[in-house]
Amino acid sequence: MTYKLYLGNRLYFSWSIAAYLMFNRFGLEDQVKTTILRPQSETALRPMMTGLAPARTLPTAITPEGAILNDSMAIAEELASRHPDIAFWPTDPLARGTARALANEMHSSFGGLRGNWPVNLRTAYTTVTPPDNIAAELDRMEEIWTHARKVTGATGPWLCGEYCIVDAIFAPMATRLATYGFDTRPTTKAYVAAHLADPSLRRWRAMGLANEHPLAAFEIDLPQVAWRGPTPMTAIAVEHGTPENDACPYSGLPITHLLSLDGRIFGFCNVFCRDKTVNDPAAWPQFMALL
Repeated sequence: MTYKLYLGNRLYFSWSIAAYLMFNRFGLEDQVKTTILRPQSETALRPMMTGLAPARTLPTAITPEGAILNDSMAIAEELASRHPDIAFWPTDPLARGTARALANEMHSSFGGLRGNWPVNLRTAYTTVTPPDNIAAELDRMEEIWTHARKVTGATGPWLCGEYCIVDAIFAPMATRLATYGFDTRPTTKAYVAAHLADPSLRRWRAMGLANEHPLAAFEIDLPQVAWRGPTPMTAIAVEHGTPENDACPYSGLPITHLLSLDGRIFGFCNVFCRDKTVNDPAAWPQFMALL
C-alpha cells in the first residue's frame, strides 16, 4: 500500500507540516511517496498540480486506489479509517471527542493568527504586542488547550494523552507561536516546547533549512532572534577529512560529503543528507547511532 503525498515549502507551508506528521509521526513513512512542490506564488501552484483536481491545493494525499484528499482533516480521517490499528485518535470516548472538537476548531478558526503571522521555521522574531483580534485568539488557544488537558487527565506533554491527530493539527500553530514569541502562557508554553522538541518536527525543520529557499511573501520585517527550540549540536560541513563511517547512515551508499562534529568526521552520500544532519544532528537516529 503506497500513498502519494504532495507538500509545500517545508519552512512556510503550515498545513504541509500537519500532513507530514500524520504519516511520519504515526509510522507510515515507509508507505508514502512524498513530493515537495516549491511554487514562488499561489498562482504558480495550480499549474504544478494540474492532475490533482478538483482543489489543486497543498497538502494533497492520493490513496492507493486514487482518491484525491486535498484537505488536512480529510487526510486525517481517511488515515484513521484505513489504519484502525494505529491510534490516530484516542480510544477513550471523552478524549477522542475532545481531540476531534479541538482539531476542527483549529481547522476552521484562528484567522487572525493564520492571516497575519505566517508560519516561518527559518527564524524567530522579537516579541511584538499583538493586535486585539490576535490577543483574543491567543487567549482562546490557552483556554482550549488547558481544557483538553484537564478533562482528559493528560499528564504527558500532549493535549489528550498520547500524541494524536489533534497534536499534528496544532503543530504548525505551535511553531507559529514560537516564531513570534507568543508562547508565554503556562499551558501554551509547555505545549509549544513539546512540539519544538519533537524529533519528527525537528527533522522536518532540518530538511527545510537544508534545501528550501526563503520566500519573501512569508517573511516579516521584524528584528530576528535565535530559534526558540532546542539548541542543536554544533556540526559544520567540511571539504576534507577521514570519515569514521564507511557508508551514508541513511542510504548505505558511498560517501561524497562530510561534516565535522566535536572534531570527528562523518560522511554522507549527498549534500542533502549532510546538510539536514548539520542543521540538527540529534534529530536523526541513524546519525546518532554513529556517535
